[in-house]
Amino acid sequence: MKKVISSAAALGTVLLTTSTFATNGDNMIGVSPASRAMGGIGVGMCVGPTDAIFRNPAWLSREKGFNVSFGGILFMPHVKGRSKDPANDDSGYVTSKADTFMIPEIAITNQINDNVVIGIGAYGVSGMGVDYRDKDPRLANMHTTLQFMRIVPAVGYKVNNALTVGGALHLAWGSLDLGATMMCDTDGDGQPNDCNNNGTPLDDVWNAGGGQSQSYGIGASIGINYKPSENICIGASYQSSVKMTYKNVFDSNGDGKFEDLKLEQPQEFAVGIGYRPVNIFKIGFDVRWINWSDADGYKQFKWEDQWVFAVGGEYKVTPKLALRMGYNYGKTPIREKSNLDLGPYMGGSSLNNIPDFANPFPDYNVEWFNLIGFPAIAEQHITLGFGYQFTEKFTLNMSYVRAFEKKVESTAMNGAILAGAKNAQDSIGVSLDWHF
Repeated sequence: MKKVISSAAALGTVLLTTSTFATNGDNMIGVSPASRAMGGIGVGMCVGPTDAIFRNPAWLSREKGFNVSFGGILFMPHVKGRSKDPANDDSGYVTSKADTFMIPEIAITNQINDNVVIGIGAYGVSGMGVDYRDKDPRLANMHTTLQFMRIVPAVGYKVNNALTVGGALHLAWGSLDLGATMMCDTDGDGQPNDCNNNGTPLDDVWNAGGGQSQSYGIGASIGINYKPSENICIGASYQSSVKMTYKNVFDSNGDGKFEDLKLEQPQEFAVGIGYRPVNIFKIGFDVRWINWSDADGYKQFKWEDQWVFAVGGEYKVTPKLALRMGYNYGKTPIREKSNLDLGPYMGGSSLNNIPDFANPFPDYNVEWFNLIGFPAIAEQHITLGFGYQFTEKFTLNMSYVRAFEKKVESTAMNGAILAGAKNAQDSIGVSLDWHF
């Protein structure tokens, strides 16, 4: 067990230097290349020890021997932002410089006896960010980073040959930077887009971001797996929310005092089914509910709940080579809105209290911040990959995920004021898996 803990701790050190831009809201669609190549499934059908720990710990008790998986994802988001208002004119779509990230992952499982298997994993599982510094000033020099990792010790128990259960702790680390956003506020409404046509501030200017802030939290997950026959498997899992508070990250009123932000990773519930009609082919289907609308921070920023649908299959071309394909869809939690309220300074009434900011945000400011700072709007993903077993003990897995471009635009004053984002993504995953 000492090897397990030290390996996870070493990976945690590496993860502190990474950033991600994830795809079901701010969550990765899957952790391992095997899962990602099959649309992010792993609840109803087992795809290996890594996702057994993270997605459904009930699968752990079906792992044999001692397993180690180590890998990473090269993540390449293609993000663009747009800001338009009568004072600033229209920036058009400007490309974010935050376009390449590395995301490592590790998982270790050990079979204690015929009924009990333990495991531990460490993953970068959530995050997002943009960088518009030295780009168009109408985007307020916005640069943001959210990084979120989990270290997950887990145990699976086989009740009988058909039924297994499992549970896990989620020890979370997060890092948030809301950037040194330039605020050009001509009318006191706190909007970061009141500049003249050449971007020169007309009134108050301050650096709103307080720099990088770290936070820690704890959560848990439970899972169940049932195999009525050798060809069919059914699973369900629940993952609790993780409450996080990032200290001194934002100055909402320009008084030079940075305020905290509560940002709670939401609870999730998932069900899935797997079917193997013949020995060389299997297919799985998962449905996952992500409760953004009740999580502190996301709730006040008006993120909506997601239903994520994932389907994937694996075909064994030879005993050593497996080809994989999948599809993942989750409607963006940030939805298009029109004729948004600009707040009392502009004749409106909306004010949204963000925990724990001193100043509330009007509806349009919330959407501007979502779309320019945290545009987690990708919806449709096509996934491909393969696994090749070089020896009885060693397998190489690879995946490719393409998230098709999604555009979201929200407006005020009948379209005279607009904030928009486009988001497309490519990623390549690799893992080296050993079985002893």
